[in-house]
Amino acid sequence: MVKVLKSKAENIKARTEMRRQGISCISSLLQRVLRKMGLIQGVAIGDFRKSWDVLESIQFIKNNIPPNGSILDIGAYASELLYALYRLNYTKLSGIDLNPELKQMPYADNIQYMISDFMQTPFENESFNAVTAISVIEHGFDSHRLLAEISRILKPNGFFIISVDYWPEKIDTSDVKPFGMDWKIFSENELRSFIKEAEKFGFKHYGAMDFNALERTAKWNGRKYTFAWIVLYKE
Repeated sequence: MVKVLKSKAENIKARTEMRRQGISCISSLLQRVLRKMGLIQGVAIGDFRKSWDVLESIQFIKNNIPPNGSILDIGAYASELLYALYRLNYTKLSGIDLNPELKQMPYADNIQYMISDFMQTPFENESFNAVTAISVIEHGFDSHRLLAEISRILKPNGFFIISVDYWPEKIDTSDVKPFGMDWKIFSENELRSFIKEAEKFGFKHYGAMDFNALERTAKWNGRKYTFAWIVLYKE
């Protein structure tokens, strides 16, 4: 399955729907300002620009994985995905990230947060029904290591649910290093190649694929692009 965010309006609509369902967990502007000033503790949760792909991921999980299914979010620092799933009564939630502030995330006493590299996790083989990655894998992208590790920790019939920075034609990002790592905005050809490579690790794409983009919905580090959302299925 491949979907592409077509417009900013579609992203706004997704956030409205999240609020309607009571699963919008994004920190308010006031909370962010107070945290920056050191007046309150904790982590600023969520990113409004990621409303669409977070909602797509939540809806897919609701439709395909029961509340007692085990779910891991990689690059989980500041992500609202596990927060929202906890509100939906999912009980076996884990998050992994290298950020040492990860354990200041909400519900850290109920969600298993682990400070570690998601390319080499401490989890046992076949631990999870789903692994999610919301705008994570394009930073320091290493397809072989990533796919090998996710395939190892996913149960048979499990899902790898991913969103990435995307534009159909190639956008060069070689001159910027966010977080000290290479940054890839996937082109259509690169995304197709990644999905094809995933087959070597026991994955298949799940559902229809639409690579068409209409509007550049995001701007960061001088680049304008949108987001793609992908589901891979482990046979």
